[in-house]
Amino acid sequence: MTEKRSESTSKLPGTVRLRVAPSPTGDPHVGTAYMALFNLAFTRRNHGRFLLRIEDTDRVRLREGSEQQVFDTLNWLGLTWDEGPDIGGPCAPYRQSERLDTYRPYVDRLIADGHAYHCWCTPERLTQMRERQQELKQPTGYDRLCYGKTVAQRRELPGFSETPVVRMFVPEDAPLQFDDLIRGTVNAPRPDDQVILKADGFPTYHLAVVVDDHEMGITHVVRGEEWISSTPKHILLYQWLGIELPKFAHMPLLRNENKSKISKRKNPWARLTWFRESGYLPEALVNFLGLLAYPPASDADGNDVEVFDFADFTANFDWSKVNPVGPIFDLKKLDWLNGVYIRSLEVGELASRLLPFLKADGILDDNPSLGELARLRSVTELIQTRMVHLTEASALVAPFFAPDDGLEIAQDAREGLGESAAQVLDAASTALGNISDERSGILGSDSGWTAAAIEQSLRTAIVEGMNIKARFAFGPLRTAVSGQRISPPLFESMEILGKTSTLARLDALRATL
Repeated sequence: MTEKRSESTSKLPGTVRLRVAPSPTGDPHVGTAYMALFNLAFTRRNHGRFLLRIEDTDRVRLREGSEQQVFDTLNWLGLTWDEGPDIGGPCAPYRQSERLDTYRPYVDRLIADGHAYHCWCTPERLTQMRERQQELKQPTGYDRLCYGKTVAQRRELPGFSETPVVRMFVPEDAPLQFDDLIRGTVNAPRPDDQVILKADGFPTYHLAVVVDDHEMGITHVVRGEEWISSTPKHILLYQWLGIELPKFAHMPLLRNENKSKISKRKNPWARLTWFRESGYLPEALVNFLGLLAYPPASDADGNDVEVFDFADFTANFDWSKVNPVGPIFDLKKLDWLNGVYIRSLEVGELASRLLPFLKADGILDDNPSLGELARLRSVTELIQTRMVHLTEASALVAPFFAPDDGLEIAQDAREGLGESAAQVLDAASTALGNISDERSGILGSDSGWTAAAIEQSLRTAIVEGMNIKARFAFGPLRTAVSGQRISPPLFESMEILGKTSTLARLDALRATL
């Protein structure tokens, strides 16, 4: 069985084969993307094959829809795979729950060779055993009550279950040292007799990961440092089954500012879906995840180049450069990067990325008109430098699509109008009324209603004519046009709205004073 599989995996395309193997137990963890990025970078650097495998043997924690979220979020980030449950491949199936027949022969062989045995202990008996060990300040671990016994012999003893599990028989001289591509020589604690097959017939992670990585020809196992303590168990299984060990690389864990491990229970941003919902660009998140455990390249002057794309990250990727110290997940750094990427987008591209958020907030319907899309592009150009997250666009864009008689005036904006607001609005209406908005030329593309003409007219009428400083002069106009104290550039906003809407909004606010 083993020799046949080894021969078949050697014929799989791509010498280097890596995988990411999330469990569909809820919203995908940001660590899944973190691991996928580093796995994929090394794979692409070496022209290999990248696999996505769904490890769904934990049936208790399984969550409907979670697998699809894994597909969606990794695709959104551009961390795509060559083989997987959704696209197939030479090692299908890629869901562990569909591979149960694969594991049983390996279990039977381990039992036959004396490397594993049946355990009939009930959960209650195991709990009592652990509590007793803790009371006596002994190391916790299975006491091998079932080892060497037949089912009849074990039935005579307390805490018997009719449905056994299968445990490894870990020898005293178990190998506890191994080589790691990131950490060098690593020493791990001695494991106890780990369960490898549960009572429900599903393998535990420890057996399934070894069998699947072997059957799928995985050459490099890259995972979080929390699995270091489990690696001796896996090495034993590789040795007992007579199969070649992959190379190991244990990535540093992502940590909070207080150095604690991030978790979905305590950190909403540990959910990979949170970043998309919160208006982050996938390019920024990929860039950020790369910076977390990898030193940025340097430019000709020796300065760090912190903004890079996946191709840049892949070009000179080397496991020896990965920092083994757990990186701090600094959202301020991610916000900075997100702003950089937003400002770098072509205006039309940014406008298209804003559309889903604007539709979700009811600012635009599902099928905006060409005129609305043209206006959105113009507005996007105004607000591009004012956003850190795409979610901020709705508040900035909404006034440009609100009906003139339905524009809501924020309370703080109304309270800050000042005593001269009525006079300023009157003067502005008169001045702007004198600007022609009629189009001329063969294509009707020219109009006097431009930001420059609007600014000149208002400065002449209000700043100079009423002797009011500019920072006070335009506040009432900003409130009338946007409903807010702070808004996109005023004169450009008026140009986009057009003369009719601008004057209507000035008159509407004036009527309330």
